[in-house]
Amino acid sequence: MITDTKTVKAAIIGLGRLGSRHARHLVEKIQGVDLIAACALDEDQLQWAHDDLGIESTYKDYKEMIKKEDIDTIFIVAPTPFHPEMTIYAMNAGLNVFCEKPLGLDFKEVDEMAKVIKQHPNQIFQSGFMRRYDESYQYAKKIVDEGGIGDVIYMRGYGIDPISGMESFTKFATEADSGGIFVDMNIHDVDLLRWISGQEPVQVYGLTSNLAAPQLEDIGESETGVAQIKMDGGVIATLIGGRHAAHGNQVELEIMGSNGWLRVGEHPDLNRVTVFNENGVTRPSLQSFGERFDTAFTDEVQDFINNISKGTQPEVTVDDGIKALKIAKACQKSADTGELVEINL
Repeated sequence: MITDTKTVKAAIIGLGRLGSRHARHLVEKIQGVDLIAACALDEDQLQWAHDDLGIESTYKDYKEMIKKEDIDTIFIVAPTPFHPEMTIYAMNAGLNVFCEKPLGLDFKEVDEMAKVIKQHPNQIFQSGFMRRYDESYQYAKKIVDEGGIGDVIYMRGYGIDPISGMESFTKFATEADSGGIFVDMNIHDVDLLRWISGQEPVQVYGLTSNLAAPQLEDIGESETGVAQIKMDGGVIATLIGGRHAAHGNQVELEIMGSNGWLRVGEHPDLNRVTVFNENGVTRPSLQSFGERFDTAFTDEVQDFINNISKGTQPEVTVDDGIKALKIAKACQKSADTGELVEINL
């Protein structure tokens, strides 16, 4: 539990692409927290944490770190299959836990994880659905909630990584199970469908292909995934996940209403600059999800730290994480079997 009401003592597990971003935010941007320890298997990552962020205590064994360090909370940004066991160990050790999405890949392990979390109601647990903290999505939800576009009829979520990340993803997916394209790429879109529409998915039909990256077949991955979802209140939704956007990072949400439309991120502009040169008239594009959601990542972690200090649970619960995982896995099951899949939440 917290020993200092002013400063939350934290440690982090995982210093990869997202973990390093969280670590830097915790050191440089987040108020009321002191990141005192880090755990990773990669020696270069640990050296970076020590040299660049000034973290004195580094470990390769997360259990050893939790046992030795005087901490109040842990940030879990390790590969997805390890999330349940790490969360269970940390919660049983009396720590508050921030766990990146998805919660896990195996439902039995995730159910046990949820059971342990609920056994510790005085500890704060938060899953990393940072898009709920993004100002654009919050504004879109406000318009929907106020009836600004009438009744929601249809929603479409894009999550397409830049082609420049293909080599990095292939290496990652060769070494660890990504969960498939819908879990890995569209779980945020799934959460937004539920959050903004206020409805729950009941049926899904999914398709995948590797036309743009046939080499992914060898590691059991898909380059493109498309899922049609029927919601319990009548809303129809489409999810599109991919890894081959030539222009940059395409993260987009469309909400079609009976009296208007909303589009969030229709054009992935890096800034408001328009370039006029020999290539024509162009707008620089965002090249990573980190650039697009940097402020949202900061705001969600700051909210987590604030909740720890106040002893309040976050809006995003473990049940939200479980539902998003079930929906995303149902999309993948449909794509794998070629059948319509019923979703029972």
